[in-house]
Amino acid sequence: MIALLRYQTALLIGSHRWLPPVILYAAWLAIGVQSGGPILDAFGYAAGGLLPAAVWLTRVCVTNEPPAARNCAAAAAGPGRVHLAAVLTAAGTGLLLALLGTAVVVLLSDPRSTDLQVAVPVPPAAFAGLLAALVCLLMGIAIGALSNWPVLRSTGWSIPTGLLAALLLLVLGASPANAAVSGLVTGSVHGTISTPWLPLAATGLLAAAATAAACALSSRRG
Repeated sequence: MIALLRYQTALLIGSHRWLPPVILYAAWLAIGVQSGGPILDAFGYAAGGLLPAAVWLTRVCVTNEPPAARNCAAAAAGPGRVHLAAVLTAAGTGLLLALLGTAVVVLLSDPRSTDLQVAVPVPPAAFAGLLAALVCLLMGIAIGALSNWPVLRSTGWSIPTGLLAALLLLVLGASPANAAVSGLVTGSVHGTISTPWLPLAATGLLAAAATAAACALSSRRG
């Protein structure tokens, strides 16, 4: 698996297809994370932007190989393992973006409530913000795994499906991603920190199940 991860990482870096989702997330941070803004609001905003970026990164990684190269790798290591390595590469790249977003918020934001009257401790806030980012990252991985090859083979279906699912799961109240983001934003009103343990557990299970289903299907479709 380590060799496959190295291969997928080298493939991702060499293709330069990681640039658009990374630029998208950087632009999201540049627009929404303002210097001196409330820290918990900024963490919620930064986490929310990671969801569509993660969907995009997952699509890039699982469709990066030409069919001939994918068949060769699948013959050597098994199609399920190759697909898992691609998804894990997307997750690792998304984790780097989550850490970057957390650092940007800590550096630029004001550690106080929305009305700037209540002090917010930075380390617990940063921890909660990073967990919220991981919730959105895992949700994006789950969406990306289910909206691309081998689940959906047609680009005409996979791209709009992934974008629509990312939007809905970010704004719907029943979504773990929405719960994690809104928990930070709501907590910012009173300067209280809401750590999204339950949304993190839920999205972890969803991402694992979605990835396992995609890997199993890749083994059947070859």
